[in-house]
Order: sequence, then structure tokens, then C-alpha cells
Amino acid sequence: KSHRAFEYCCGRCWGLEVKKPNPVCPADLEPLFEDKIFRDVCCNREIMALKIYCRSEKNGCKEQMSLQQVMEHLEVCPYFEVPCPLGKCKEKMMRKDMSEHLSRKCKHREITCEFCNHKMALTELQKHKDTVCPAFPVACPNHCSFSSILRSELSSHQHDCPKAQVTCSFIRYGCSFKGLNQEMREHESSFASEHLRMMAVRNTTLEAKVEDVKSELMERYKVLPSLSSRLAEVETQYEEMREKNRQLEQKLVSMQMLMSTHSEKLLEVEMELRELRPLRAMREEVEALRGSVENMRSIVSSLDSGRVGSSSGSHTLGSLEQQLSRHDDMMSVHDIRLAEMDLKLQVLETASFNGTLIWKIRDYKRRKQEAVASKTLSLYSQPFYTGYFGYKMCARIYLNGDGMGKGTHLSLFFVVMLGEYDALLPWPFKQKVTLMLMDQGPARKHLGDAFKPDPNSSSFRRPTGEMNIASGCPLFVAQTVLENGTYIKDDTIFIKVTVDTSDLPDP
Repeated sequence: KSHRAFEYCCGRCWGLEVKKPNPVCPADLEPLFEDKIFRDVCCNREIMALKIYCRSEKNGCKEQMSLQQVMEHLEVCPYFEVPCPLGKCKEKMMRKDMSEHLSRKCKHREITCEFCNHKMALTELQKHKDTVCPAFPVACPNHCSFSSILRSELSSHQHDCPKAQVTCSFIRYGCSFKGLNQEMREHESSFASEHLRMMAVRNTTLEAKVEDVKSELMERYKVLPSLSSRLAEVETQYEEMREKNRQLEQKLVSMQMLMSTHSEKLLEVEMELRELRPLRAMREEVEALRGSVENMRSIVSSLDSGRVGSSSGSHTLGSLEQQLSRHDDMMSVHDIRLAEMDLKLQVLETASFNGTLIWKIRDYKRRKQEAVASKTLSLYSQPFYTGYFGYKMCARIYLNGDGMGKGTHLSLFFVVMLGEYDALLPWPFKQKVTLMLMDQGPARKHLGDAFKPDPNSSSFRRPTGEMNIASGCPLFVAQTVLENGTYIKDDTIFIKVTVDTSDLPDP
């Protein structure tokens, strides 16, 4: 069913209609749907082609144009009302009257002061003349014979104005006369002798004060040598105290470092003792098992030699052999656990818990040849830690280089390992890492490089396997620099890896 009554509608009316809940056609009350309404381009074209008069017809414009041309015409229509371009003026006038308004009528038009030629708005001209115009004529405030003075010359006129109130220039010597400028000349001529007397008295007083100051200075000058010697003694004592203080500070620092080292060693010993206690108990248990096994073997031997023919002996022998087998199995399990504990103890003995690794690599030449021959491309260091409950890490080295440095450089990398306390630590790993090749010569010119971990790299996320992908320097040091310097001694090199733990929170 078509909606002829609502077939055409302006956009504003349609917008108001559809905002109502459940909109309906006003003609037949049928429901209306927004997706069924569309803009009629043909109707719009017909409307825009209609001829109309200019909006300024009441002002005298006789132009006719199509609706589409209205806005273009209004841009140039001389009868169209436009606001004054000066922001403070709020008046509107026809475009053809604008030039006259700006030149004659606008209160905010620009105008030039006839006295100083300064440009300003018409509304500010009078205030300018009354307050700041330097060329505006003003009257003397003392009402002297000069009726008109330029404002810029007023201050200099005050010095010469005959009716200006002035103070005698000898006021500093005691003269208290005050009067007009024209009276001051008569006063100065008639009181010249009195002024000279005042100056003489003042001079005498000043000379007496100068003599007093000289006497005081002489007295102080006499004690100056003793004060200088005393000052020299105090300076010497001060330097001695500074030196003693510096020595005490050095001793204090040494003691603090020693106490810190002892604290770390004490913690290491406590950790080792905790590991050794179950180890000793296990060894004692193994020794007891061995003694028990030996006893059973001796019993078996005696039974085997003395009771070969008896059935009960055979039964006892079988039982003992089963016990002996079980004990052998238990001894094998304990031997394996003992080996694991020994290995763990060796790792703990060489591990560092302060974020610093010193890695000693012996047999450099042999290991380098194995790397060249592709037998052992890389070596891993022992693990080290940022603390007893911190990150677990190690270093990885390619003596014949890796990637871009293969065959020309030594490549050194840093590896984050799977640790026992990873769940308590912040991830990704963000601590600064410093890699260093130690110089074993007297110059101690160590070679090093440092980097901050990339938080987006998988190398520094929490490990899910035994260790993450290594990250570091493929071109750490050229082999020619390494082998021709003092970095190799007794076929051994030292690698140092330092992890910054200063801003690491406690787990």
C-alpha cells in the first residue's frame, strides 16, 4: 500500500517523525521503516532549478536566479547585509555601504593621533591624548606662566619651573630651607656663608671619624700577624683532620665490603650444609646397606657350604638371595641419588649468587680447534644467579664465532635458564647485562659490551624449557685481537658476565 500523503517530506520533518517510538504514516497510520525512505534526487534537482528573488530584495536587489545559485550570488550581492570586519564592531550594513562605514562611521576604525602620529582605534584616541600621548600639550601642575607644555617635556620643566617647590641642595649638611624655585636662587646667594660653615662643621666631623677608623684599623693590623699564624695552624689541623677522615672512610668502606663478603660466604656455607646433611645421611645409609649385604653374603656362603643337601637350607638360601637382590637394587638407587647430589654440590660450589659470573676456560687452543672442526661449536658456563631466590642464568661462547662472526670473531651470548623461583620473579627479564673479556696483562684493558634486554624478545620471557634462546654479541671480539694481546695466558681465558641487581625487587 503506497503512502501518497507522506510520499514527499523534507529532511527535518522526517527526522522529527522517525525519532518517535513506532513511527507511522500521518495519512494512513501504516508503520514506517527507515530503510524504505530514500532521498529523491530528481525532486531535489527540480527544486534547485526554481527561480527566486534575492534574499536582499527588501534592501533594493532586483536580481532573480535559480535556488542553486543563491549562495553564489550572496557572496557578491551589494545589497546583502554583512558584519563589520573589525572584530569589536557589532554593526551590520549592506555590502555597498561598507567602505563608507569603515572610513567615516565605524567607532572602531583605525585613526592617527594628530599630535604624535601614532595609529589606534577611534575609541582609544581620547584616552591616549589624556594619559600617554608624548606630544599632547598639557598645563604646568604648578600653574606657572607656561600654559602649554608637551607631556614629554614636563619632567624637565619641573626642574626649571619658577613655581615648583624645591629643597635646598645643602640639606645633607643641615640646611632645612624649602621654597619655590625663584626663591631658591635668593636663598643660595644670601646663605652662602652659612652653607660654607655647615660644610666645614661636617668636614671636621668626618675627619674625626676618619681618625677614629684609622686608629681602629691600626689596632686590628697589629693583631693581624697572630691571626694569620693562627689561621695557618687551623688550616693545617683541618687538612690533617680531612686526611684522617678520608682514611677512616676508606677503612669503613673496606670493613663494609669485608662484612658483605663474609655475609655472602656465610649464606653459601649454610646452603652447602643444608645440601650436605642429606648427603651424609645417605652415605651412612649406603654404608649400612653395604654392611648388611656383606653379612648376607657371608650367611649365604656358609649356608651354601654347610647345608647343600637340606631342603630347609635351600628355602632359606632362596629367601636370602631375594633379600640380597632387593638390597642390591636399593644400593643402585642410592648410588644414583648420591651421584646426583655430588653433581649438585659441585654446581653449588662454583655457582655465584650476586649476579656476577667469572668463567675460566682452560685448553683454549684445543677447544678452538674443536670449534673450527665443528666438533664442539659452543660451550656453556656453569649457572649463576642474581640471588639465592633470583634469576638463573649462564653464558654461551663460540670460540670460532657464530653467525656474522663465524671464522673471524669470538661470539659471546647471555642465556636465561629455567629456575626454581621463576614464579616469584618479574617477567620479562629487564636487568642490564655486561659481557667482558678479562685482560690478564698489567694494563688490565678489559674488552666489554653492555645491553638492556628487549622486553619483546622471546630470549627474556619466562622460560618454558630448560633455557631460552641465547642473546648477545656475535662480533664480541676479533680473533686477531684476542690471540695477539694479553687476553690468553697459560692457554686460558677469563669471561666475566655482570647482571645489574641494584633495582631488582625482592621476590
